[in-house]
Amino acid sequence: MIGIYSNPDHVVAFSDGEVRQEFSICFRAHPVSGEPRDSDESTEVRWVDQAELDALDIHSSIRLRIEHGLADRAEPYYT
Repeated sequence: MIGIYSNPDHVVAFSDGEVRQEFSICFRAHPVSGEPRDSDESTEVRWVDQAELDALDIHSSIRLRIEHGLADRAEPYYT
């Protein structure tokens, strides 16, 4: 496990009245088969070489998860 990420200052309020604080649990994994595919929650999904990351527009909270995953940390990160 890479870590558990959340931000109590980032609360999402939906138009139907639902309010939530999102979190994500990130794991390190290796693909064994299949191809990446998009969903209703994505516009593009693809494998990216580590050398390409700096050129991409990645939100700082997501970049932190990627950096922790690549760092091979001994202990999981918790916010």
